[in-house]
Amino acid sequence: MNIFEHHLSEIKKTILSEKDSLKLNNLDNLKGINLEIPPEQFNFDLSCNIAMVLGKKNKINPKNLALRLKDIFLEKIKNFSEIDIAGPGFLNIKLSKSALFKNINLILKNDNYGSSNNNETYNIEFVSANPTGPMHVGHCRGAIYGDVLANLLIFNGNIVTKEYYINDYGGQIRNFVESVHYRIIEIKYKKEFPKKENLYPGSYIKDIAEKIINMNKKSDFEDFETNFEFLKKESLKLSMELIKKDLKLLGISHDNFFSETEIVSKDLVNKAVNKLKDKKFVEEGFLQPPKGEPNKDWKKIKRLIFKSTMFGDDSDRALQKNDGSWTYFANDVAYHMDKVNRNYKNLINILGADHTGYIKRITAAVSALSENRIKLNCKVCQLVKLFKNGEPFKMSKRAGEFISAQDLLNEVEKDQIRFMMLNRSNDVELDFDFDKVKEKTKDNPVFYVQYAYARINSLLRTLNLNLLEKLNFIENNINFNEIEIKIIRKIFEWPKIIESASRKFDLHKIPFYLYELSTLFHAYWSKGNDDKDFKFIENGEIRRKEILTVINLVAIVLQNGMGILGVSLPKKM
Repeated sequence: MNIFEHHLSEIKKTILSEKDSLKLNNLDNLKGINLEIPPEQFNFDLSCNIAMVLGKKNKINPKNLALRLKDIFLEKIKNFSEIDIAGPGFLNIKLSKSALFKNINLILKNDNYGSSNNNETYNIEFVSANPTGPMHVGHCRGAIYGDVLANLLIFNGNIVTKEYYINDYGGQIRNFVESVHYRIIEIKYKKEFPKKENLYPGSYIKDIAEKIINMNKKSDFEDFETNFEFLKKESLKLSMELIKKDLKLLGISHDNFFSETEIVSKDLVNKAVNKLKDKKFVEEGFLQPPKGEPNKDWKKIKRLIFKSTMFGDDSDRALQKNDGSWTYFANDVAYHMDKVNRNYKNLINILGADHTGYIKRITAAVSALSENRIKLNCKVCQLVKLFKNGEPFKMSKRAGEFISAQDLLNEVEKDQIRFMMLNRSNDVELDFDFDKVKEKTKDNPVFYVQYAYARINSLLRTLNLNLLEKLNFIENNINFNEIEIKIIRKIFEWPKIIESASRKFDLHKIPFYLYELSTLFHAYWSKGNDDKDFKFIENGEIRRKEILTVINLVAIVLQNGMGILGVSLPKKM
């Protein structure tokens, strides 16, 4: 239920019926007309730009048109009780008392207030951390972003598959397995771990090695090549167990795990390339040297090239390396062909900060593979900078000095991590301060939102009530005060926040909104300390039934919002 859509529909219907009397010849399907929440100083429920939009299209002075629209709307739309004209022609609208109550009642009857019934299919690929060890903090932001995006889409009635792409093929995996092998040799045969480039020296490699030894005590691991496939299988299995454990601690689970090795074993690259060849999107040719890079090592070698410039990329892309083997991009094309063949209507990839330059080519590949039927939407999560006691933490996974997800969880709780990782837009760097997220003050947003819900429940316990109890509305007997009206208007805004966050995947809008709503509620709660007319309870009874209405509205939105974020709402704090 979205009051903006409902009342905008009333406005448009009225305009269509009155277009002749208003001399509106160009309506252009009433595009560009919208309803918003007006600035607080105007003390109105809605604000509409219709006079300016139609005035421009029909060459009518917007203020003159606004005056005529004001009279017509007040006569024809019974849900409007007062209209004021502001600025260049904005119509600020106050709802009638009956409309206000109708909207409130609809919210209280709707457990999923703010959601929409979209019913589309999505595949969201996120995390996809290389299975060479446990997750580090850099992975956490994308992991939480992907999980919350899935929650938001599900809240809106969509069918979502959460997928993890396991990069378990190639040189980095060989380096990882070799590192485990050398640790096994070190532990079992007392040989020193070599100072060799590209090895993983982290302590978790020792843990993996010890587990493999304990499970295979009679095995001889001295020859690397002989044991490679076995060690690869066991090392990756144990590494993925570490990653899944970290994800679970963050409240994240995936529906599907897709292996890069599976792409190779099923010959999916050849199938994808042949499909693109049939469509004339792949050809043999020569690439130009990379722009802005030294060309002394560049070799002009004929190879298979994907004509990605046909789909908006900056340059065509090689599918083969100099030695004729497939590029990483070719494997990725094959993986996305598999996703296309699974008939999702929407594909979403959550990428790390170092993958920005990869977006155009893989988006082009999906367009080519799906004949522009399916759009791939890539969202990049920028870096996370950790601070503790005012000092920055540094990460280096290969050096074994990274801050793992487990390290982070040892310092702060899951709820704090999930909320704060979303508290800024994904496309800007995030400063995560261990000390600030532990504060129990207004400056800690997650605490302040949770505290609002805890206060609501403490009030209900005092009254021996549950949410939504004793809410029988009698319009003539209810009058909301100015603080309650502010909160109700904020509640009305919730579907707009959901719609906006869903349209561009701007998830940070949700925690921002919840913090603003909680701030209003805390001000409402504290007002009673200064003014007895604003006290909630008197002689063990609720002073005004309006109070129960407002706290129920706030509770509904907090439950839905924090549910989307995957953050708990404790009833006591």
